[in-house]
Parts: sequence; structure tokens; C-alpha cells
Amino acid sequence: MSEMQWPCTDPRPDPSADAAGRHRIAVLALPGVPPFELGIPSRVFGSVLDADSRPLYEVTVCTADGAPVLSDAGFTVQPAAGPEALAAADTVIVPPTHAMPELGRGGPLPPEVTAAIAGIRPGTRLVSICAGSYVLAAAGLLDGRPATTHWHLAPEFRRAYPRVKVDEEVLFVDDGDVLTSAGVAAGVDLCLHMIRRDHGAAAANRAARICVVPPWRDGGQAQYIDRPVPEPTVATTTATRAWALEHLGEPLSLTRLAEHARMSLRSFTRRFRDEVGMTPVQWLTAQRLELAKQLLETTDLSIDLVAHRCGFGSANSLRAHMRTAFGVSPASYRRTFHTDDLVEAGV
Repeated sequence: MSEMQWPCTDPRPDPSADAAGRHRIAVLALPGVPPFELGIPSRVFGSVLDADSRPLYEVTVCTADGAPVLSDAGFTVQPAAGPEALAAADTVIVPPTHAMPELGRGGPLPPEVTAAIAGIRPGTRLVSICAGSYVLAAAGLLDGRPATTHWHLAPEFRRAYPRVKVDEEVLFVDDGDVLTSAGVAAGVDLCLHMIRRDHGAAAANRAARICVVPPWRDGGQAQYIDRPVPEPTVATTTATRAWALEHLGEPLSLTRLAEHARMSLRSFTRRFRDEVGMTPVQWLTAQRLELAKQLLETTDLSIDLVAHRCGFGSANSLRAHMRTAFGVSPASYRRTFHTDDLVEAGV
């Protein structure tokens, strides 16, 4: 789900934490785990520090029984803990496994994995990266809920787990206490989204800069699905998107955008959706909301002025969009995330 569709009523959870005040994350390494996906949580969440350079998250890699597991790259992963880490965690993240093909047919989890997942405390935030969604689905944790997985696996996933509401066009889905991401790098997008939800856009942007990744990727998986490559002479919307980002405070109609791209309205809309995975209006709203969050966090501008600078026209319009997207008002968002420490630390 794009950030435009957050169902959360609070921009950040209020989880328990360890003695140092850190949010505890347990990453469940299963046999056949890909090293890249396994390392995403430690790398991204490990980049988040408070104003005194103290980590805000504690990330622990564990296995279902505490024993080492063989990754799909051929080397062994030595976990720091066993299932007790899952029971103590505030967030549990499940990367994919390439050693349990039975899950693709809706088969059961191994008994030790079932037992480990059963030990997770109620209210713990559950997260999957890529095909880690199969593990959550096999445990019955996605029944009746929206979720995503790698677009290439979506038809198989839908057949194996018909009770899950699969959306293969998005980079991630945030359903409050259960979050799922699409393939591989979308796990980075989801981790940054969680940081944004927990500590605000400024903290997520700083983590993204440290990891040298974009803090927010436009669109969804639709832009990565294999399609015929357009001829080099075919115009793109790239330059127009860059121009629009510099003019978010101005009226940006579809006609004006199409004229800037020197395309017909119909061609521009079709090309934009092919390249970005969403309509121009959806994309503009997402960019304006992102700018609004940054201004609310890092400035003392009035809500009216923030709304005008972001192109919403009025404070009422900004309020309506933020309530629809995030479930909170601009004032509530500012009270949650605006601190002098963040501004002074440059995060």
C-alpha cells in the first residue's frame, strides 16, 4: 500500500521497549534465507539515532530453535538468539525462505516455526519482507487482511492463500499491526516507512541518507513488471515530475503537466501511469503530503501556510487529506513529531 493509504489512526505505535528505551526488533532467519533481505532490518533500523546519537532500535537476528541456519547463498547464519527473542520483541520481521517450497502450495509450517510464532506476544507488530509473506500467511496471520508480496509470486500466493486480500501493484501494505512488502528492495521502503511512522519523516530521511537510498520511491510494483521497452524516441514524464516537485505550491492541473511534457492529455496520463504505477493526481497528492509532513516537523509555519506551500490551497483541504492518508490532523502530527532536538540535530 502506498503511503497515501495508511489505515493507522496514530502515526506511530506506543510499544514497550528495552531498558534503554529502544524498540526491540526480532528478525526471524529461516533455512534458505537470502542474505540481502536478512540484512535489511539491521542496516536500516541501525541507522536511526536520537539527538544524543543513541540507537532507537535494537535489532536481533534469531532462529526458530536457536540453531544456525543455512542461507540460500551457501553460508551458515549464526543467530544471536532463539525463539525467546520473538516473545520479547515489539516488532517481528520475517524475511523470505527459499527452502520451504510447500508454502507455495499452502502447506504447513515446520513445527518449530509454528511454535516460535505462537510465542509472539499479542499486539506485536508483524512484518514480512518479500516472500516472507508466505510464512505469515501459512500461520494464518494474514487471513482476511490486505497484503502484498513479489508481483511474480502473486498468482501462486493467491491460489495458496485465498483468504488473503493480495495487492501485487504496491511496494508495501501497512495494515496497522501487520505490514508486508513486495520483492527485495521494497523491504527497504517498508523499513523506512516504519521509521517514518515511529519517529517522523525527518528521522526516516536521515536514515535513508545514511543508507544512500531514496527516502521514498514513487509508485508501486507496476513500474517493475516486465513490459516491452519503449523506443528511445518515446517521450517520458521524468522531466515533468522533477519540474512538478519544484512547483508543488502552484496549481498543477493535468493539462498543465501534459503541456510541460509536450504530450496530449491522454498520452501523458497513460505514460505517467506506466512509468510510476499511479495516476498523476495520486502522485501529486503523495508528494504534497510528504512536503507537508516535513514542514510540520521542521518549521513553525501555520497550518494555513503549510497548506498553501504544499499546494493544498487551504488548511481544511490539508486536514482532509492528512486524515484520509494518515488518520491524524496536521496539528496532531506536529505535536507528535515536531521537536527542537530533531531540528538542531539536522535529522
